[in-house]
Amino acid sequence: MHECHEHALCVEDAVQAANRICDERGLRFTDLRRRVLELVWENHGSAKAYDLLEKLGSDYSAKPPTVYRALDFLQENGLVHKINSLNAYVGCSHPLKHQDCFFLICSVCNEVQECCTGQIVDVVRDMAKKSHFSPHHTTLEIEGECEKCEARS
Repeated sequence: MHECHEHALCVEDAVQAANRICDERGLRFTDLRRRVLELVWENHGSAKAYDLLEKLGSDYSAKPPTVYRALDFLQENGLVHKINSLNAYVGCSHPLKHQDCFFLICSVCNEVQECCTGQIVDVVRDMAKKSHFSPHHTTLEIEGECEKCEARS
């Protein structure tokens, strides 16, 4: 679903973006928030809160509410997205550049690809307007098989 690349750069870019956003907004980007963001970006799949808690181990004396607060902070500041159908989180590949996106979710390997296009958002907003509905946020999740998993079947 994604091109081959140096994945460590994804994590590094995400942390740099988070630092910049927090500096611009006068927010604290704590060690725990940084570590949770790094763990979310650990792969291109989704990360569940309890899996993150387990990976944190005893390093941060984290409890479930602590991890959820860190995830809420990251989500509120455009650094991660919540994938509602999976009850999990993925890193945002371009924070603060959009509010509306859609996700291609592989039901075999659980990779998640973030996609953005104004055309889909325009259609959804037009339909909402015709239905006298005011959307605050649009997230579309599309489940299927990625190219790699489809080729293996």
